[in-house]
Amino acid sequence: MQDNEIQNIESEIEELAIQLTDMLNVALYFAGVKKEKLEEAVDAYVNAIDIVFKDDEDSEMGRDEIIKIIEYVKKNHPKLFE
Repeated sequence: MQDNEIQNIESEIEELAIQLTDMLNVALYFAGVKKEKLEEAVDAYVNAIDIVFKDDEDSEMGRDEIIKIIEYVKKNHPKLFE
C-alpha cells in the first residue's frame, strides 16, 4: 500500500470512530442521560464493557450487548440518569 492510501484509510477510520462516539452519546441521551453528563456516561460505558464481558472477551458487540452495557450503566450509575 502507498502512503497516500494508508493516510486515506486512517482518515476514514478516524471519521468512523467520531461517528460511533456521537452515536453512543445519542444512545445514552435517549436512555436518559442528561446532556451535561454525557461525557461521564461514555466513560462509564467504556469501563462497563470490561466488567460486563470480563469472561467473554471474544464476543462481538452487537445490539444486544450494547443494550446490556447501557442497562448495567443505568443500574450502577443512576446519578447519570437524574
